[in-house]
Amino acid sequence: MATPDEAADLATRLLDAHVAHELGQLLDPQAFESAIVEEVDRFLAMADTLTLSQAVDPEPVQAVARKYAAQVPVEGAIPELVGEIARLLYRHGVNDEYRFSDLIGDRQFDELTTAVGELGVVRRIVRRVLSEPSTVDTAVEMVTRAVDAALEEPEAAGEPSAAELSAWLRSRVGRGARGLARSVRPVIDGTVERVTRTGAAIVLRGNESDAEGLLVDAAREVWRTNRDEPVGAYRDLVAEEDVDDIVVLVFEFWREFRNTAFLRTLLDEGVGYVFDKYGDTPLTELLGEVGVFRADLIEEGLRFGPPVIARLHERGFLDEVVRHRLAGFYQSPRFRAAFEEGQGPVGGR
Repeated sequence: MATPDEAADLATRLLDAHVAHELGQLLDPQAFESAIVEEVDRFLAMADTLTLSQAVDPEPVQAVARKYAAQVPVEGAIPELVGEIARLLYRHGVNDEYRFSDLIGDRQFDELTTAVGELGVVRRIVRRVLSEPSTVDTAVEMVTRAVDAALEEPEAAGEPSAAELSAWLRSRVGRGARGLARSVRPVIDGTVERVTRTGAAIVLRGNESDAEGLLVDAAREVWRTNRDEPVGAYRDLVAEEDVDDIVVLVFEFWREFRNTAFLRTLLDEGVGYVFDKYGDTPLTELLGEVGVFRADLIEEGLRFGPPVIARLHERGFLDEVVRHRLAGFYQSPRFRAAFEEGQGPVGGR
């Protein structure tokens, strides 16, 4: 019967040989490629007969969705990193190297705006906005404020009609024009409100059926005016501080929204629907539905595998990783039992 030292010595020699074999398979390009192809084909052969419901139940998937949507914190480095990347992209010189027309052609933009304008949701939103009483109220308030500002500060008024009204009042009463303007303001405001409310209602109702076309025409006019501008021209409207504010607002909204029962319900229903629809679908067919095929799996394995393995080997980590993975068996009671069962024939050789 072999001694424990003999068993330990054999285990060490076998482990060394096993590690050397695995390293050779990993570091040899042809052997690694053959291994990747073999493993992918073996997985796909199994996935041909294994359906989604057989592979996993929906409950764990729902739990994972809830975890990453509602439980994993979005504090600390994540918002900061997103903000830093957003500012980097905002300042990047590539924005000044390309024009808007380099990103999308005239024909594509025209087709896109037409398609958007014809969307049912766009038409319903526009019509709802135009039919809301608050839209008329907003128009009345804007016109009334403009007239009031013109009466108070005629020099600052930008609209000729308001400035002319102020000049007419001054020509009639001289230095008392401002006081008169204040005294007659309620009358003027009332008249302006009635006229504006009536006119706005008529205009909005009259343009309700053509609003989608007006929006599309406006979008095309903006495009024609700015198509040759560099992409970086958006900085005239969006300052770098605005980028920070937007990032903060998005994260603040998400921090609150992610904890709502509403979102959790939607996640559970979404995952449940996927299992209802694809539960009996083989995994290979399901992968094909999302655009992942055998060639893609092999390509990505060969894209990331060799360079990562080579760097681990250069730094001395690969031998350690493989050895740690295999050593457990050679130090286990299973190996000792197998060795003792086979020591007779081994010793006989």
